[in-house]
Amino acid sequence: MVIEISCSEVWREISNYIDDVVVDAELRARMEAHFRVCKHCTAVLDGTRNVIKLVADEAEFEIPAGFGARLYSKLNTGLGKPKS
Repeated sequence: MVIEISCSEVWREISNYIDDVVVDAELRARMEAHFRVCKHCTAVLDGTRNVIKLVADEAEFEIPAGFGARLYSKLNTGLGKPKS
């Protein structure tokens, strides 16, 4: 019998699950059962794997002019800091 696991627990362990470290057999089984029924967590798993592939690829991308300033502005606004 596999005991259910919450999405937040899955997210906390998703890196370990992908790296196949520190995830004992019971936790791995619980996570795999969760992935079979939770499309959102499956999307997070797939997205995380895609990011790892992109980073490991070491490809460089040209950033559009002004991107950094726009990014910092959005981050500051989202964090409740005033625009500078």
